[in-house]
Amino acid sequence: MAKSKSRTEAPQDASEDVVMQELPTSHQPDVQDDASMAEVDAEDDAEVEDEEEIEDDTQRVRLLPGSTPTAASFEFLNEGHTLGNALRYIIMKNPDVEFCAYAIPHPSEPKMNVRIQTYEGTTAIEALQKGLKDLQDVCDVVSDKFVAAQKDFKKKSISS
Repeated sequence: MAKSKSRTEAPQDASEDVVMQELPTSHQPDVQDDASMAEVDAEDDAEVEDEEEIEDDTQRVRLLPGSTPTAASFEFLNEGHTLGNALRYIIMKNPDVEFCAYAIPHPSEPKMNVRIQTYEGTTAIEALQKGLKDLQDVCDVVSDKFVAAQKDFKKKSISS
């Protein structure tokens, strides 16, 4: 007697074809018309704006206890290695900074700690503020160059 294949079983042979109806619905592509896609895009934009407003209300950086004016630790909420490594690099470019490092205390916690030690004459808070401003300026330059290159590429592809 031939064994029938259930919906949850994977194909035994790699060359065996799988029909879309045999896959779970989570693995099947969503089918939407163009009008509903525009509605989804508008809803996504509204959700992003709402999330940005919510984020602005929460304090995402705090000064950790035990800090002095020239040596301080800061805790960033909902940040990781992307910001930590870039911020550390930018802050270390500051000649008034003696030491800067970051750490993720535990991978399951959405926290990043940054430690800054400065020479006399500037504070760790000023170094952090300057580092954040400098990083923002670098990101703006990269973004502007990317947008300009993208426009140039589109012009070239349209004329060809």
